[in-house]
Amino acid sequence: MLGDFELLTLTSNLVLGMLILTMMLSFIRLVRGPSLPDRVVALDLIGSTVAGIIAVYAVANRQPIFVDVAIVMALVIFLGTIAFARFVEKRITR
Repeated sequence: MLGDFELLTLTSNLVLGMLILTMMLSFIRLVRGPSLPDRVVALDLIGSTVAGIIAVYAVANRQPIFVDVAIVMALVIFLGTIAFARFVEKRITR
């Protein structure tokens, strides 16, 4: 039977592996994306994945200050995505 620490380590390593895979697939979409909106969505997903990696690191290493960093980063990424969406919308209507 696994102890609490071993279970936390195993789970965090598994989640980090999945997040890194997500980031690699998103990067492929960013490079190959056929249109600008596809690339914007891929960039948003990469940023959100980085925020998730920071949050998993904070939980795994018991460093709660990094959760605040992940939240601020997610908010900045969200605002950037909104700015890109407005830019694309204005470019399409002209």
